[in-house]
Amino acid sequence: MKIILLRDVRGLGKKYDIKEAKDGHALNLLIPQGLAVHATGKNMKEVDIKKRTDLEHRKIQEDLLIMNLKELSGVKIEMAEKANEKGHLFAGIHKEQIIPEIKKQTRIDMLSEFLILDKPIKEVGEHEITVKVADKTVKFKLVVKAL
Repeated sequence: MKIILLRDVRGLGKKYDIKEAKDGHALNLLIPQGLAVHATGKNMKEVDIKKRTDLEHRKIQEDLLIMNLKELSGVKIEMAEKANEKGHLFAGIHKEQIIPEIKKQTRIDMLSEFLILDKPIKEVGEHEITVKVADKTVKFKLVVKAL
């Protein structure tokens, strides 16, 4: 069965890819969970429009971030998370948690794909985070405190 992926699916493909999937996998998992839709003519046109608007939105976000990149350089973003006595966080801090803090403290909105974080932050302290947009790179400090 031909399907259009609405999100990245590990082992199958990226968002908006048109893929061939087994009927059972598509009908019982991918489509009910909103990960994919049937690849009909109507759905292909709708997904093509969504893909174009997503690309335009990403381009706008990229341009705005490039203009505001200097403001982010050298900034200290503070976060407070639950940690044990040794300074190890109970849950790691991911990109998706850092983005709202950046927006709240600096009023700079960005997509998580521009933030470079090799692995989740799992310790209290000061961490250097890199933001890469197009060919420009900026670093800022993330200060994690224990609650």
